[in-house]
Amino acid sequence: MSDYSQQIALLELKLNNDPNRCLPAQLATKALIKEICLSPKPGLVDMNNSGAHRDMDFQTFVQSIKAICIWFERFYKYGKNSANYDNQHFLAGIRPIGIECEQAMFRATNQVNTHKGGIFAFGLLMGAIGKLEQLGLPVNTQSICDEVSAICQGIVQSELKQNIQANSVGERLFKRHNLTGARGEAESGYAIVRNISLPIFQKMQNSGYDEETCLLQAMLYLLAFNQDTNVVSRGGLDGLYFVQQEAKNLIDQGGIIHSDGRKKLYQLDTEFVKRNLSPGGSADLIAITWFLSEYNK
Repeated sequence: MSDYSQQIALLELKLNNDPNRCLPAQLATKALIKEICLSPKPGLVDMNNSGAHRDMDFQTFVQSIKAICIWFERFYKYGKNSANYDNQHFLAGIRPIGIECEQAMFRATNQVNTHKGGIFAFGLLMGAIGKLEQLGLPVNTQSICDEVSAICQGIVQSELKQNIQANSVGERLFKRHNLTGARGEAESGYAIVRNISLPIFQKMQNSGYDEETCLLQAMLYLLAFNQDTNVVSRGGLDGLYFVQQEAKNLIDQGGIIHSDGRKKLYQLDTEFVKRNLSPGGSADLIAITWFLSEYNK
C-alpha cells in the first residue's frame, strides 16, 4: 500500500467517516482527505510540507476536516427539505449553515482559513444533491453541476459586479482583474472540472494508473488552466502566469507520467514556495474532481 493510500485509510479511521452518514457527506469527507494527502502539491500543504504557508500544516487540515465534515449532512438535509424553494431563496437559506460551518473551522484551526473555499463548494454540492434526490431527479455529474449552476445563477453579477465596496480578497480581485473566483466556478457549474480535470482524471484511470497518479495529473491541468485567485492574491497576474506556464511546460513533457515527473513536481514546489505562491483554488477543485468522478461512473 502506498503512503498516499495508507494515510487516507488512517485518516478515515481517525476522522470517523461515519458510514451512517448520507453517501454524499461520506464522499465529500473522503474528497477532502484525498486532497490533503495528495503529494507533492506545489505551494500547497501536503504530507511532505506546508508549501508556501507559515500558519498551517498537515495537522491543521486534519483538525479542520474533522470540524467541518459533520456539517455536510446538514447541507444535504437542507437541500432535501428546501427542494421546492426557488433558487434565490434556496441560496439565501443555505448561507447561514455555511457561516456556522466556517465558524466551526475557525475554532478548530485557531482562526486559520483552511477550507473556506471547500465549505462553499461542498455546501452547494451537498445541497444540490439533496434537492435532486428529493425531487426524484437523476443524480450524476452533469445534473449536480447544472443544479449548482442554477442555484448560483446571477451570483457574480449580484455579489461582485454590483458590490461597490470590495471587502473580501475575492471582491478586490474582481474589481482589479475581473477574476470571478469561487463564485464564478460555482455559477459555471464547475466547468473547469467537467471540461478539463475530470476528463484527464478518468482518462488516466482508464489507462490503468493508480488514483494518486491520476489526481496529480489532473492537478497539473488545473494549475495550467485555472484562474486561481489565491495565486493572484499572493503573486499578482505575474504569479498566475508563472504557475500556468510552469504547469503547461510540465504537461507538454508528459506531466506526472514523465520519467522525472514527480521530481519535477518537487522542483515546482520549491519554486512556488520561493515565490510565496499557493494555488488554493486549485486545491478545492482537486477535491471536487475526485468527488464528481464518483457520480460519473
